[in-house]
Amino acid sequence: MKRESMNYDVVIVGAGPAGLTAAIRLRQQCAVQGSNVSVCVVEKGSEVGAHILSGAVIETRALEELFPNWHELGAPLRTSVSEERFLFLTTSHSFRLPTPPQMRNQGNYIVSLGALCRWLAEKAEELGADIYPGFAAADVVYGDDGSVTGVVTGDMGVKRTGELSKSYQPGVILHGRQTLLAEGCRGSLSEHVIDRYGLRDGCDPQTYGIGIKETWEVEPSQHRLGLVVHTVGWPLDGKTYGGSFLYHLENNQVAVGFVVGLDYQNPFLSPYDEFQRFKHHPAIRDVFKNGRRISFGARALNEGGFQSIPKLTFPGGALIGAAAGFMNVPKIKGAHTAMKSAIDCADAILDTLSDKSESKEPSGFTDRLLRSWVWDELYRQRNIRPGFRLGLIVGLINAAIETYFLRGRAPWTFRNYADYAALKPAKKCTPINYPKHDGITSFDKLTNLAYSGTNHEEDQPSHLLLMDDRLPIDVNLAQFAAPEQCYCPANVYEIISDGMTPRLQINAQNCLHCKVCEIKDPRQNIRWTVPEGSGGPNYPNM
Repeated sequence: MKRESMNYDVVIVGAGPAGLTAAIRLRQQCAVQGSNVSVCVVEKGSEVGAHILSGAVIETRALEELFPNWHELGAPLRTSVSEERFLFLTTSHSFRLPTPPQMRNQGNYIVSLGALCRWLAEKAEELGADIYPGFAAADVVYGDDGSVTGVVTGDMGVKRTGELSKSYQPGVILHGRQTLLAEGCRGSLSEHVIDRYGLRDGCDPQTYGIGIKETWEVEPSQHRLGLVVHTVGWPLDGKTYGGSFLYHLENNQVAVGFVVGLDYQNPFLSPYDEFQRFKHHPAIRDVFKNGRRISFGARALNEGGFQSIPKLTFPGGALIGAAAGFMNVPKIKGAHTAMKSAIDCADAILDTLSDKSESKEPSGFTDRLLRSWVWDELYRQRNIRPGFRLGLIVGLINAAIETYFLRGRAPWTFRNYADYAALKPAKKCTPINYPKHDGITSFDKLTNLAYSGTNHEEDQPSHLLLMDDRLPIDVNLAQFAAPEQCYCPANVYEIISDGMTPRLQINAQNCLHCKVCEIKDPRQNIRWTVPEGSGGPNYPNM
């Protein structure tokens, strides 16, 4: 069956903050210049925002550049930060620490990033951009000269066996003079393009964390509108990077989350279970007393910072937002930097499209970004996250020195190393005995999964691929005690014995699209590919 095709000037993959900002900026500048650049955005979620998960406290700097009158336009930023607390937790006590300058949130807003993206999508469509939710960009299209010329969306109606069902529909080719990859952290097409063009040559590997989040409706007596709480310490050991957040939104809602750096060493560590027991800390648990959990989700996030940003452009397009790694980890924010990267990229794209030399690489993007506040912000924070590889206490001391004395001007830059290489063999580590979930404040994975809205068409090929079927048993189980059973927050990976030779069972239906399996697998044996369009979580307001 022949594929249909559509032609656009700019094809954008991903309707997150970066992708939508790029679409808006392109159409805004067309109105100013009197030109007409056609723009489309393709999104794998069932609707815009369905796959968006973040804390989130947002800094409005980039939003104000995009829409100086965002207040009047009704942007869903309603809860300004009113109070902040930064706590160090021990097993049974908490100690308040001074809030570092980069973590201070005066003038910032607690938001649902999914709600913000839906609002941005409305503005993009009002300006003339086409948005196609429910269509996963499955592959990159290349021209005869090797440049990117667009993407192709995934086929629909392919059975688990690979046969075509009666409802089969081939994917659509979206041709673009320029293609922007804004898939978010660890995007599948982004990683493919990075490898094809060697965009990481000369920079450090990207590093990651996993963020796990729940939204609760709490008792009014436990709610403090605009309160922001961050913690470090317990339940993580002193060698493992991570911490928590509690953000008090409107309507007596509290967003609670836990982040664990994926450079942890112990294969028995379960980020999900660390989060669940964190909620039982004496300084935290009363917030959830008589409360009601509304939603749950998980997502990988970039932690590499400045030294892990790859070359941003390639023939025919560019990487923007979290796909490129624009996350400021010490600030615990990435939306503002992602949006600013999209603004600068859109401006460079317009220059490229009007360039009479017909250059296919928007190299002006890098030049614009080097002159922007994003580059300076990430450069000044570059040594803080890597300092925690030596432990929590050393990391806090290094962060204080970098922040208060060196002020980001250290004559050195710490290196980043691949997360999967940090995992130690099971025999060198101590198993972790996690407490049983009580079903009131803490929950098992499958119970919580129901609150993510996750669903995939069952009769389709698994989107989680093993490069070598033998490694999960011969290496992962034998040497690392099957860490995929621990690091996955959704019970996707199970070792099944049933009296026979153990085997790995992949429950792809459960997948939250967090991408942690592809990052943390000790032999890099797992490949995450896009499932059929609209599959995955359906987050309401995460």
